[in-house]
Amino acid sequence: MIQKSYDRLRAVLYARRWAFSRNPAYFSFNSLGGDCTNFVSQCLFAGSGVMNYTPVFGWFYRSANDRTASWTGVEYLYNFLISNRGDGPAAQEVSLCDVQLGDVIQLGRETGDFYHSCLVVGFRGGVPLVASHSLDAYNKPLTRYVFERVRFLHITGVNAPQST
Repeated sequence: MIQKSYDRLRAVLYARRWAFSRNPAYFSFNSLGGDCTNFVSQCLFAGSGVMNYTPVFGWFYRSANDRTASWTGVEYLYNFLISNRGDGPAAQEVSLCDVQLGDVIQLGRETGDFYHSCLVVGFRGGVPLVASHSLDAYNKPLTRYVFERVRFLHITGVNAPQST
């Protein structure tokens, strides 16, 4: 396995292209609990170019019925990114001051349940601007969301299989 860099600009450009519409290559999960993490996963894939096809605990999308929970579930995506040692993007939880373009922000309740994923697409006055689905947004200041908890996931790189 080799480590490659995450193309933050590609992730952001993908977010800009699809923030207010749906890429027909992917199912929209709006009617099944929300599309936010599906959208963020698409952005991460645009910036990484690598999926992890490990059954159950990997991170991939082939179709609405052939995907991992981490592709569409807030907590599952967090667990995958933080613990990933296989193919695909990896992340670490950081403070606001360490957030960069293309990183992931997840919003939660006081109880510790996290319910929304969004992608950092810019900054204004030190405030992250995000893109998201479910409530479609692009360049929306994080301060315009109502939440009790927040976590910032900095994409540290991408693990890619070695060419054979």
